[in-house]
Amino acid sequence: MMVRRQFFYAETSGIRITVRPSFLSEQSSPVLGQYVFAYHIRIENVGTAAAQLRTRHWRIHDPVGGDSVVEGEGVVGEQPHLLPGEVHEYRSFCVLKAPHGWMEGNYRFVREDGEAFRAQIPRFDLDAEPRPDTVS
Repeated sequence: MMVRRQFFYAETSGIRITVRPSFLSEQSSPVLGQYVFAYHIRIENVGTAAAQLRTRHWRIHDPVGGDSVVEGEGVVGEQPHLLPGEVHEYRSFCVLKAPHGWMEGNYRFVREDGEAFRAQIPRFDLDAEPRPDTVS
């Protein structure tokens, strides 16, 4: 069962990032300290100039497993080029040792004139629902 969560969004320099996290209970094992969360990302160019996503920087907070940073090129193997009005969406996941935590970060974009900027990925909560097969 996938439990849906609210939306989180931020807008920076004409790029709107919307995140919808969810807890994946069937893929999680609380007894083993494995809580699997998916997150759906929507990147919209609501500005007036094209921009290409080049890199990502994530900060993941897990109160049991510790904080971590993930950096790399593009998103899920792509570096989308977004004209004004265009949208790029993808889905990814993370595994925490705690039933709750959060993620936040930024994407580095470059405009056609060479201007680089970082679009904020809003902090979003990762929160597992209580499961009937676990003991509290």
